[in-house]
Amino acid sequence: MTNYHIQAYTSQYFGIWNQFVQNSENATFLFERDFMEYHSDRFVDASFMVFQDDELIAICPANKNLTALYSHQGLTYGGIIFKDTFNLNDIHSVLVTVFSYLKTCGYSDFVIKRMPNFYGNEQLLKLKHQLIKNNANTFRTDMVLAIDYRKPLAIHKTKLKHYQKNLSTGFEVKETDDFSEFWNAILTPRLLEKHNAKPIHSLEEITYLKSKFPRNIKQYNLYLDEELLAGITLFDAGTVVKSQYGATSINGEKARAIEFLFLHLIYKYQQKGRSFFSMGTVTEQNELGYNSGLLKQKEELGCDLYLQDFLSLKLS
Repeated sequence: MTNYHIQAYTSQYFGIWNQFVQNSENATFLFERDFMEYHSDRFVDASFMVFQDDELIAICPANKNLTALYSHQGLTYGGIIFKDTFNLNDIHSVLVTVFSYLKTCGYSDFVIKRMPNFYGNEQLLKLKHQLIKNNANTFRTDMVLAIDYRKPLAIHKTKLKHYQKNLSTGFEVKETDDFSEFWNAILTPRLLEKHNAKPIHSLEEITYLKSKFPRNIKQYNLYLDEELLAGITLFDAGTVVKSQYGATSINGEKARAIEFLFLHLIYKYQQKGRSFFSMGTVTEQNELGYNSGLLKQKEELGCDLYLQDFLSLKLS
């Protein structure tokens, strides 16, 4: 059996960790340390790294809570990211070492929020297979909506009709590095009004993250006669671009501004050669477990349904 050894992440590994993320098909910029640590005051980091001799061959962005280890709860998705060339047997061998390490550290549970499959290659499925083989339990499954650019766009004819009509309305779409107008005028007040909630990222946090990842975090605002009607914040992970936030004003709702802006960006990133345009989940705390209206809206914009599993593994 190949000998692996595990090292808890510390700041001395900052460079090698980020390099591994940047070179991996199955990782995104969310796993880079500058992104993970912007909210380090909210989580007790417990990330670890797996080495084969001196070569880093796997990482796990993670935090701990009592005796449970979580693939980082501050991230949209996570898990163990393996060297791209690893096959099923390699993953099995590494997991044997990982589970032993976690038990030695005193953890009783390992909880993973999987990446939707469209983010990487078949290794994501191989990891799920091995976790289930080790008696991991799928305790939650969320629906994720995304457009697969490899297929013809399937946008509802009514959406297309309104988009074509609004091309002559005078809408102006602007990309900006300043998030304050959208955050203060639309996103924050509308979330409070409609859901009694706040954005996951404060204005200060999203501004900081933009400074660290200027090519990955984008803000697009839509105006009519210089009035801000809607905005969408995108996280561009290379092959996948994800709408992190999208909101519209009351006037924007009447003008179908957010619908127009989404379609504008769907076409834009299709031309840029992306593989998927993700619109995130439709999860909601209700009887159905999801927002049916939001599901319908995203499907009519051309999204297909994908699943994001949450797995829990007993270690003792």
